[in-house]
Amino acid sequence: MKSLTAAAISAVLLLALAPIPAPAQQSSQQQSGSQQSSGQQQSGSQQQSGQDDAAPEAGGPTGDNGSIALPKKKESAEPAPAPEEPKVKNPPGLQNFSLHVDVPVVTVDVGVLLEKTHQFVSNLKQQNFRVYEDGKEQQITNFQQVKAPITAVLLVEFASTSYYFVYDMRNAAYTFAEQLQPDDYIAVMTYDMHTNILSDFTQDKRVVYNALNSLTIPTWRETNIFDALYMTLDRLSRIEGRKYVILIGSGRDTFSKITLDKTLAKIKATPNVTIFTMSTGGWVRAMTEGRGGFGGQLRDMDYLQADNEMQTFARMTGGMHFAPRFTGELPDDFAAINESIRNQYVLTYTPSNTKQDGTYRKLRVELVDNEGHPLRMQDEKHKPLKYDIIARDGYKAKEQVE
Repeated sequence: MKSLTAAAISAVLLLALAPIPAPAQQSSQQQSGSQQSSGQQQSGSQQQSGQDDAAPEAGGPTGDNGSIALPKKKESAEPAPAPEEPKVKNPPGLQNFSLHVDVPVVTVDVGVLLEKTHQFVSNLKQQNFRVYEDGKEQQITNFQQVKAPITAVLLVEFASTSYYFVYDMRNAAYTFAEQLQPDDYIAVMTYDMHTNILSDFTQDKRVVYNALNSLTIPTWRETNIFDALYMTLDRLSRIEGRKYVILIGSGRDTFSKITLDKTLAKIKATPNVTIFTMSTGGWVRAMTEGRGGFGGQLRDMDYLQADNEMQTFARMTGGMHFAPRFTGELPDDFAAINESIRNQYVLTYTPSNTKQDGTYRKLRVELVDNEGHPLRMQDEKHKPLKYDIIARDGYKAKEQVE
């Protein structure tokens, strides 16, 4: 029994230690399959990475996870040959050079008027002028005489006194309007018992003509010339520069609130204003002169006083007075006015101070004779004439940033 038991135990041990063939084969197959599948995945990833790494022909990526490929640079063609430099034949002894100059130029408008009559002094030459900037004499490079634009008020009498006075006023006003230049600024005002502004300052001739065309039927007989002139001067005092008043009327005053003395004081206190006067009704005066009777004498005295007042307005301001008797005289009269108020001398020079620092430079203009001495003028009777030089007193230099 003991030997049988020992033999059974050894048999059981041998069976336990013996290998099992079927499961071992299955495990080896699974292992080899996993190795094969991993090999396929590895080869597939290598193929995919190989495709991504290869740069495409047109340039640009082909896969989502691949690197971006730069486009291929096309071979550049040979550059075109540069054009030949044009051949310029200079005169003998002259070499090629380039020059760029930025030099400021100053232009000064100068008016020379007689102190007593305010008439323009013509026929002056370039050598008669001296220009000083900050006390230093400048070299004049250009000189000419031009007709400058004007700023004027056309003040006309429009009252129902007589048809001949209205007729003369309209002819004179239209003649003045015909001689206006495109750069002129003109305002139109009328007066009877009241002073009316028909058009403000304008450069449009059509506005001036429309204002004159509206004067058809007068309303009042009064001619308050003192009030009208006082109001006109008061408005012009607010405008800078030189101004002119073209006063066309009979010169008679009826019921003005302003007296003649106050009007004359206003004229003296208003700077830079020149008054030119033109009396209307010359044909009527010519027909009534010398008639006897007390009424005729009073009428003649009235006309003489009116003309005296018109002459005084013009003389005090350096203007001129006209009393035409016929319509044909008007063009010559207004031509004389234009010659007096439009003429100017224009001087141009290059300043010796070339700094563009924006500072203010003071100007001074003098007149000299051919020998360099102060210019002296005389009238036909060899009496000395005083004159005024009208020019700006300075200018502002340019700055570098401008």
